[in-house]
Amino acid sequence: MNSNFLFYLLITILILDYLANLTLDMRNKVSSTQIPDPVVRDVYDKESYLNSMRYQAANYNLNQWSSLVSLLVTLTFFFADGFALLDAFLYSFELNYTLHVICYFGVLGVASYIINLPFSYYKIFYIEERFGFNNSSFYLFCTDQIKGTLFTSLIGGVLLAVLIWIYQSLTVNFWWVAWIVISSFSLFMTFFYSTLIVPLFNKQSPLSPGVLRDKIYKLADDLNFDLQSLYVLDGSKRSSKANAYFSGFGKKKRIVLYDTLIKDLDEDEILAVLAHEIGHYKKKHVLYNMILTIGLTGLMLFLLSYALNSPLLSGALGIENPSFHIGLIVFSLLYQPISEFTGVGINYLSRRFEYQADNYAKTHISGTYLITALKKLSRKSLSNLNPDKWYEFVHYSHPNLAKRIKAIML
Repeated sequence: MNSNFLFYLLITILILDYLANLTLDMRNKVSSTQIPDPVVRDVYDKESYLNSMRYQAANYNLNQWSSLVSLLVTLTFFFADGFALLDAFLYSFELNYTLHVICYFGVLGVASYIINLPFSYYKIFYIEERFGFNNSSFYLFCTDQIKGTLFTSLIGGVLLAVLIWIYQSLTVNFWWVAWIVISSFSLFMTFFYSTLIVPLFNKQSPLSPGVLRDKIYKLADDLNFDLQSLYVLDGSKRSSKANAYFSGFGKKKRIVLYDTLIKDLDEDEILAVLAHEIGHYKKKHVLYNMILTIGLTGLMLFLLSYALNSPLLSGALGIENPSFHIGLIVFSLLYQPISEFTGVGINYLSRRFEYQADNYAKTHISGTYLITALKKLSRKSLSNLNPDKWYEFVHYSHPNLAKRIKAIML
């Protein structure tokens, strides 16, 4: 294998990935127009069902334009030797290597952000607005973008600097030391996501005393679940869509309800949703997901250790001298098929976990409440009731609504 062959292999991977996703998206668009399963036909009336199909079509069209523009820009950058030109430009400033690499990825990140920004804006202020979901203002959108960019840049820059230092200090043992660092960071984020990250974007308030709060704590006691933190998140300031999630371990575990969820569901339906979230904890799904993520991170870093500083990989991007950052870019592209494969496996496992959490919930709360809650949430978000089976297999982390309802009814 030579560098020229590897260059065209990278191009092939990019194009095949685009075509594969295009095919799945097209299949899913066609499937969304088909008559749904009888168990979910009462989710929409005729007008709502037509509105749902319009919503799916609008998102499909946006995704196709976004994917096509991204592919064309990436291919142009490849064939114009953009990676080599950017590298040479930054070397002209005679920066130390760590700062050079941070600036290199910073420029690529800013370019990617600028390309995707119009699509994000259109998604929120045209599609979500048109279908009644958007509650965000232009000011909030801008502040979200600024906060997100600053946070990502800070965390990404620090992690990148640490990884470079580890690689330069321990080339042979790089992968497992980096594994420990990244895994530790992931654990930290799991424990403190709700207390450190979420407040940057949303306000979380303890659920006010009342009938609902009393019922939730009684449910937690009945399920032998030590519920120490129960919060309401002001999700309605951005979107009318509802959600709830569980995070953390031990004393840091927390259940968060979106204010839209409390507004849209009855108390018994909310309890059913919470029983589902508690089911994830009781079945140790959070722990299993963490172990799996850490394991896959270790595999990726192990393979990466063989690719870094490779003249072959650097040569594929027109750069003679091998380096950490160029090897990392080429490896990430070569690793993409493996990532797609592991992603399918993770989604399959996630769907199994959802069935288990549903089953746990229905043994403690009437399955009827869980079904009506799922139907209301699907109706509210204009969900696709009839996704393509292959699209679902590849992309869905949750079973489609009809499958979930049938499993709950067993």
